[in-house]
Amino acid sequence: MRKSFVVTTLLSAIAAGAAAADLQPVLLVGNNWEGTATVVTASAPFTKIGVVNIVPDKAERIKEINANPIQWIVYSVVKNNVGEGNDQMVDDLYATPDGQSVVVSRPSFGDVASISLITGKLNWRFKVSGYRSDHMAVSPDGTRVAVSDSLGNNVYILDINTGKQLGSFKTGDKPHENFFTNGGKIIWNMSIGSVDTSLDDPFWDWTKGDRHITIANATTFEIIKTIDMRDRLNAIGLKDFSDAVRPAVFLPDFSKLYFQVSFYNGFFEYDIATDKITRQVTLPEDPTLTTDRSKWLLDSRHHGITMNPSGSALCVAGTMDSYATIVDLATFKNKALVPANKPYWATISGDGKHCVISEAGADQITAIDFATGEKWGSVPVGDHPQRVRFAKIPVGWTPPVSA
Repeated sequence: MRKSFVVTTLLSAIAAGAAAADLQPVLLVGNNWEGTATVVTASAPFTKIGVVNIVPDKAERIKEINANPIQWIVYSVVKNNVGEGNDQMVDDLYATPDGQSVVVSRPSFGDVASISLITGKLNWRFKVSGYRSDHMAVSPDGTRVAVSDSLGNNVYILDINTGKQLGSFKTGDKPHENFFTNGGKIIWNMSIGSVDTSLDDPFWDWTKGDRHITIANATTFEIIKTIDMRDRLNAIGLKDFSDAVRPAVFLPDFSKLYFQVSFYNGFFEYDIATDKITRQVTLPEDPTLTTDRSKWLLDSRHHGITMNPSGSALCVAGTMDSYATIVDLATFKNKALVPANKPYWATISGDGKHCVISEAGADQITAIDFATGEKWGSVPVGDHPQRVRFAKIPVGWTPPVSA
């Protein structure tokens, strides 16, 4: 009996190892207005592998929304304001550890959903309390996903395989970015306040709401600390700057945070140990850009920042200034400005050699060489690409028929 058990265990381990070895690295590109995800190889030449329908249950969801007056109002406001007249169907997305499914936040539907990459069918969905889901993050082991409930001012932590809620914690107004740190023991959330009003002059900054960083225990979900960048910005004489922390990235050792804020063409360096902003970097601006800040997309002058694996260079998406650029962290000087049409996110390629930005205004992703700062090339994707995430899916995968 014991011999049989050992053999069975060994065979299971071999099978598990084989399954892991049969996964290929890819980039998942969320096409927000189209409700699809374009799958491309994770490194150059970024070959397009296929497209996945992220809203196979769209008809059912619309019927549900039309039957709920409150949800219909929120849905309509999201579509006509934040969505610029379009449904927001893919905000953020990750693959499950086994590469069998993609888990996506769908703002217009106010949920997180798991879609099978094999059948194209819905596995599970989790509805957020505030009717609009937003940015997500996945734990280092890939088993938990944190999602911002942007109207409910919560972050929910879910089991990525089942959709079961593991916990939640309260945030500031309009939670946005999430990060797992300290080996998955800690979660950081950045709340950005109201970005869809026209009260964008610094005089009206107080109307944007309570914007701060919330740091929570990822197991007990107790809040460990909050950080209001208002005080840190004031300390360096920047009282007219917004304290809404937008996209951000940590050094590999998590000693420093590099973050963007609303209305600013640049970024800041924040030292976590000393709790101080240690550097401000202003990047070039587009001289033809209107000075009317209410015309800037959701207060996002620059929206997108990532770092190469060694922590020696940043890649910044200059959204309203229509470029992306590589910044050397030793000198804080930027390389060439690579023209881009509404670049709205930045991530790194599977081999770490390129920065990959989404160009929401051109329906393509563009790769930029970290070493040279030069554009490698672009790949067409779907309508209004935003988030781009690294993932692993089965080798030889082809899109499900329903896509």
